[in-house]
Amino acid sequence: MNLILKGTVQMTIIYFVRHAHATYTPDEMGRPLSEQGLRSADMMTELLAKEEIDLVIASPYKRAIQTVEGLAKRIGRDVRIYPDFRERLLTVEPVENFEKAIFKVWTNPSFSFSGGESNIEAQKRGVEATLEVLAQYEEERIVIGTHGNLMVLIMQYFDKRFDFSFWQQLAMPEIYKIEFKRNNLKSVERLWIES
Repeated sequence: MNLILKGTVQMTIIYFVRHAHATYTPDEMGRPLSEQGLRSADMMTELLAKEEIDLVIASPYKRAIQTVEGLAKRIGRDVRIYPDFRERLLTVEPVENFEKAIFKVWTNPSFSFSGGESNIEAQKRGVEATLEVLAQYEEERIVIGTHGNLMVLIMQYFDKRFDFSFWQQLAMPEIYKIEFKRNNLKSVERLWIES
């Protein structure tokens, strides 16, 4: 028999979900999942349905919502939209070489392209949203459908091991189960899905 002492804080668990593979369109907000992405989202739903999830949150971008909405339906909840879990805005103008552009903002965290967010700015936004979730839903299990760059910036705030090279090896989708005690990161586990 497990006894929980009154006043003892148990873990809050956040499952950060990088969205599944999306079909490219210039409409960043409305880009939908591809057929492959929809299959991966179904697999993810099956995996996370075993985790006793209390709440599902997502970025307002369609691909992030589509990745987690099957799970929300499975547990009888609506997806709660948090605008601050949207992907970082790299630039408002097209870039010639995306890889070079993304490398530049990661190697110089305060640098931003015209109209875009620096790593520092995007991280601040994402971390504030994460801390809000941790405060509001203490001791619950929360899935957050978000985006690779922002997810890693948030994780990096709590643990510096999560860096540019870590971001480069992410899959779509990717799930990280992160245990927090209040605002302190206690463990990180990758829940892998073969897509």
